[in-house]
Amino acid sequence: MADLNGKKVLALASQGVEQIEYTSPRDALEIAGASITLASPDGKEFQGMEGDWEKKDSFTPDAKTADVKAEDFDALLLPGGTLNADAMRMDEGARKLVKAFLDADKPVAAICHAPWILVDAGVAEGRKLTSFTSIVPDLKNAGANWVDEEVVVDGSLITSRNPGDLDAFNAKLIEKLS
Repeated sequence: MADLNGKKVLALASQGVEQIEYTSPRDALEIAGASITLASPDGKEFQGMEGDWEKKDSFTPDAKTADVKAEDFDALLLPGGTLNADAMRMDEGARKLVKAFLDADKPVAAICHAPWILVDAGVAEGRKLTSFTSIVPDLKNAGANWVDEEVVVDGSLITSRNPGDLDAFNAKLIEKLS
């Protein structure tokens, strides 16, 4: 297993996050030695979900998206969930963070609906990526080269389609951070 001691990962999530898409990568990163900071747009406790309907655990962020800086972290984790992904793409702080991480060539790992924010951050064009099927038209319209693969790496950007891809997604993120 990779040794990620000293590595710091920022996770962005909010109300309606697909819980397993946050907790599975978080747990894998922590087992490898990384520390995780959770930020949300408003910094308030929010509800995790399984799908868009079944309530799971609640999470309390460590910070607001507007109060964290890309230079303080080694990677960015973007879990999905329809409501969460929609909230993130509307948040200026989250959009700025995505762009800053990619501009600095730091790993950005986005799964399921999370790649939606790449459109609004202006970084989807020309990128090879994957996502949940319902957002494919948005990504293609933004100029992305969408492919139907378990995990896709384009430079420092890592994308996956859904919770069924988490093992490959987590492994690729850990590999990139090593």
